[in-house]
Amino acid sequence: AVQMVLTLVEPQSSGIGGGAFLMHFDGADVQAYDGRETAPAAVTGELFMEDGEPLPFMEAVASGLSVGVPGTLRMLEQAHAEHGQLAWQELFTPAITLAEEGFAVSQRLHTSLANDEYLRENDLAQAFYYSADGEPLEVGTTLKNPALAAILRRIAEEGSAAFYEGEVAEDLVEQVQSHPVRPGKISLDDISGYQSLEREPLCTPWQQWEVCGFPPPSSGHLTIMQILGMLDQQPLLEAPLENGVTSSGWLHQFLEASRLAFADRGRYIADPDFVEAPGGDWSLMLAPDYLGKRSELIGEESMGENAEPGNPGELAVSFASQPEQPEYGTSHISIVDADGNAIAMTTTIEQAFGSRILADGGTDLPGGYLLNNELTDFSFTPEVDGQPVANRVEPGKRPRSSMSPTLVFDQETGALVASLGSPGGAAIIHYTARTLAAMRDWGLNAQEALSLPHAITLGGDVYLEEGRFPEEIIESLRERGHNVSERELTSGLQAIRRLEDGTLFGGADPRREGVVMGE
Repeated sequence: AVQMVLTLVEPQSSGIGGGAFLMHFDGADVQAYDGRETAPAAVTGELFMEDGEPLPFMEAVASGLSVGVPGTLRMLEQAHAEHGQLAWQELFTPAITLAEEGFAVSQRLHTSLANDEYLRENDLAQAFYYSADGEPLEVGTTLKNPALAAILRRIAEEGSAAFYEGEVAEDLVEQVQSHPVRPGKISLDDISGYQSLEREPLCTPWQQWEVCGFPPPSSGHLTIMQILGMLDQQPLLEAPLENGVTSSGWLHQFLEASRLAFADRGRYIADPDFVEAPGGDWSLMLAPDYLGKRSELIGEESMGENAEPGNPGELAVSFASQPEQPEYGTSHISIVDADGNAIAMTTTIEQAFGSRILADGGTDLPGGYLLNNELTDFSFTPEVDGQPVANRVEPGKRPRSSMSPTLVFDQETGALVASLGSPGGAAIIHYTARTLAAMRDWGLNAQEALSLPHAITLGGDVYLEEGRFPEEIIESLRERGHNVSERELTSGLQAIRRLEDGTLFGGADPRREGVVMGE
């Protein structure tokens, strides 16, 4: 129900035209549901190459080439079949009602529309989200979406088959294949053949807690726990948190651990149905001995762009590291109910407004839903110096993701401790890792932990959240060799923490329009 409403009111971030990862806890067992998009059967490793060079990133994004087969609805239907308590049809009623009666355009949606250069190029989107003279809908405008209401009503009545077969699927294929500049490869067979998967969650001991996260094709859990595992083997700092801001000493350790973890991520992590784990077991990347050796590489000075991947286990194929590419977008939902069930779900169409293709499901009504640009999460470059990149494009493959829906348990009792996650592209990993450290190591509650200022690096430059760090911390990092700049880092962290008395305490990121609700 939440996802259907987000499709309507936060169309720039997630929706039925995208994919998702869902972690589910039923009071006894943790399950991981994979609704990640897949590459069409007709793609090759050269999908985003032209004349031997990678396409400019935004040319690839705002095109039909970037659209993967959506997986969110099939995944939700699979999870509902196993755990749903309300009737399937009931889950769509709030979104259908809101789509028919209209909702008030938010400041964030207005700003996203105003700042986007590409959405206006799509005729349906231009007519729906902008005025005749190209101005975005004003804040507070009541926006109705009759096309989406009609699509959701059919899905409510017929199940996900109403999306993956028939008129809605035909319209999706038509929109992708008829893109005026770079048509995509999706076929009706690709859509009807999509399957969501249940994967084995990765659960990692972390002192008194056990942290459960999503396995590959997500890089989230492995990279988060590598960072935290290396930090645990660093010298203890007297004051890692000073006046509500992480110290320069802690930031240095965190950023250097991030460089090393992202080096491993770029070399090894991809869809496990296409790529073998190092040594045949992803958990080898989290082995304490391995992380201890990696942690020893962290010195007083930054290694800058020189972080190299380690060797956690033998590989049948020698992979090249993926060149760095941008990642964006997503929404996150955490819910814990009165019966002890919990979910953490991160859901996305990738970039803001995805591929910039609006599909009306063949209804010929105003509005519709946006299609993802998830295939740009693959490496544009299929090989480097003759060695394949693990996350290269292949037919039927799921692109590597940074989405990190996370459930935390007490290692001794097995009780649920927290549910959390965030939007933010590759920076999801930093946001989630820092929030976990703040809750466990510094005793912060969920709201305090996720409100701390952000710091990220993918292996090169360091970005600090604009206006949140004192100048002396910035200068201290520069003195250690970090190339630091400030910018907006708009996470959307959501966290629910169970307190010692059993009370649930929620936190919603002040940087976005999240909210904490309970009864």
